Amino acid sequence: MSRIIALLLLSYAIVDAQVSPAISSWLQNTTKTGSYYTNGSSTTVSNGILVNCQKVEYSSNWVYVTTHGIPAYPTGPFLDGNPSIASDQNAIFRLSLKPVKNTGTLSATTGGNIGIFINGVAVFDFRDGVGWNTQANALCGGPGNPPCPGGMGVLTSWNRDAVVAERKGFDCAKGHPAMGNYHHHQNPSAFKLDLNNVSNVCSLYDADGLYVLDSSKHSPLIGYAYDGFPIYGAYAYKNTDGTGGIIRMKSGYHLRKISDRTKWADGTDVPDGPPVNQTYPLGYFREDYEYITSTSADVLDEHNGRWCVTPEYPAGTYCYFATVDEKWNSAYPYLIGPTFYGVKNGSKVTGINEQTTVYKVVTENVNTTNTLQLNVFPVTRSELIVVQSESYSTEDIPVNLINEQGHVLQHTEIKAGSTIAYFDTQTLYDGLYFVQAGKNKNPATFKVMIIRD
Repeated sequence: MSRIIALLLLSYAIVDAQVSPAISSWLQNTTKTGSYYTNGSSTTVSNGILVNCQKVEYSSNWVYVTTHGIPAYPTGPFLDGNPSIASDQNAIFRLSLKPVKNTGTLSATTGGNIGIFINGVAVFDFRDGVGWNTQANALCGGPGNPPCPGGMGVLTSWNRDAVVAERKGFDCAKGHPAMGNYHHHQNPSAFKLDLNNVSNVCSLYDADGLYVLDSSKHSPLIGYAYDGFPIYGAYAYKNTDGTGGIIRMKSGYHLRKISDRTKWADGTDVPDGPPVNQTYPLGYFREDYEYITSTSADVLDEHNGRWCVTPEYPAGTYCYFATVDEKWNSAYPYLIGPTFYGVKNGSKVTGINEQTTVYKVVTENVNTTNTLQLNVFPVTRSELIVVQSESYSTEDIPVNLINEQGHVLQHTEIKAGSTIAYFDTQTLYDGLYFVQAGKNKNPATFKVMIIRD
């Protein structure tokens, strides 16, 4: 057993080019490949597929993102019997650079992709393709269930919430695949980082997710919806003008106080769903929620967003937020929905039929004010030193473990689109060591003391 004490932190700088965040925020990679776990093994297997996004192009109206849909963090296993694994999507997504509010009939979110995270992974809404067949009084749709009458393309009266019903099937990063299309329905931060851990999958199949929740800082921009508006993590400025300190953004949706499922929140009498019980608890279906209007600036609208100032948009923009509760557990409607705020015109495309400019990532500008903050902490029971960024990195960060004589003992990296790197301390002697992260300019340096009891 050992005690590992981190004593000092400096900073490491990265930079984004001064272009639209909808162009510059995508994590690009052309060399690193992904990995996954198989059931029963805590050792990852390479999938040989490039992670994050491979190319970003733009015109005056559109940004095109080429991606294989694989994250830098490990995926799997999916312990609910899902036989699928995260597979190559080989996709190009087109998103508007000039998003506008929809002043007509609102577009409902649908099954499948409704947006893209900045690492090229798909954004899904609440649903998992399962509903309640009110004629048979049983679940319908999805694996293992009979088809729903009319198909799930036509919404049933009671539609199952994937975040509640499929929790066992999510990996440590809170994602899973649908016929190979790996996606997140919810805040893409690892289960183990929540204040109330509702899944033990990380104990054997460790991963870190896209970003780390931090209640003291504005959360990073983590994706874009199909209407072109950005998606942020859970924390933001309290007031829409960028003042008031940092606060958790709160969903305006609340569980209804019902014991049976006979009507929707608006009073519509619909075919009955199952009673609220242990098998079908409140929150099991989307229709168990109702939206309650609030005058508080930190309570989001019915689309799960608001118009506000952010670090990337100092003049203001409409933003969606990955909502969580006070224990950092995912809170409905999770990311977007059940309707889009803007005109939904984003989609997966088979090619690009206009002249575009390829966006090249610019990094390591010494005049940048963007600073990647790192923390070092021990996992004593496993004799590990953990190096964790407080947000995702936009480029690979080399990390070295150095002894007092200046010799590099171990080398690793925090991959772009990831947040964590590890050092094994089992073979190290007691004493002072240094963890150094970054390249030649302004590396972050920690003093680390290892003391065995």
